[in-house]
Amino acid sequence: RVVPPGPLPASTLDIAKETAAVLGKDGVVLPQMRLLGRKVHVVARLRPDAHAERIATGMPPVIDRASVSTWTWPELAHEAPAPAAEILGVIGVARHWRTGLAWAVPFARYYDAAMVLPDTAMLTHDYVNNCLPRARAYGLDVLSVDDNTLVRRDLPGRPERVMMADDALSRWMNEMVYEQLLAVDEVPAGVD
Repeated sequence: RVVPPGPLPASTLDIAKETAAVLGKDGVVLPQMRLLGRKVHVVARLRPDAHAERIATGMPPVIDRASVSTWTWPELAHEAPAPAAEILGVIGVARHWRTGLAWAVPFARYYDAAMVLPDTAMLTHDYVNNCLPRARAYGLDVLSVDDNTLVRRDLPGRPERVMMADDALSRWMNEMVYEQLLAVDEVPAGVD
């Protein structure tokens, strides 16, 4: 039985912010949220034109998954608003690689995905023999965080992998992220 290391050196939000900086993601790192049953931090930014259009038409974020799924129907596609958030990446911060993998993998179909683990979790045969091959297969970035909250990349993701086109699920995730972006005070440069 493998026992995960002790507590993380900082809050998951602080670790996710450091991770976004290491990965070169220049959006807002949102607080941890549950998407698809996984606890993740999303790095995103507003799309100024689409956001302005949504304000002008009085269309707030729509977080009802069934309603958003109708936007992909051919007869309703012309009525669907443009995505108002740009999701730059999804980060799963976990104490054990299996949890991190479970949290990050579902998002790798649509976005750049990464998992961050304590550096002590990376010193095991289990990590080397089981985690790294799986993370490589899914194209995940794998990063470590030490006791001083210094984040380092252990395995780069695969930028050449094919991302899925927008579908009902990605549009719903975009609406969830749009709602969170409007709720936080932080706005990246270039957005009014």
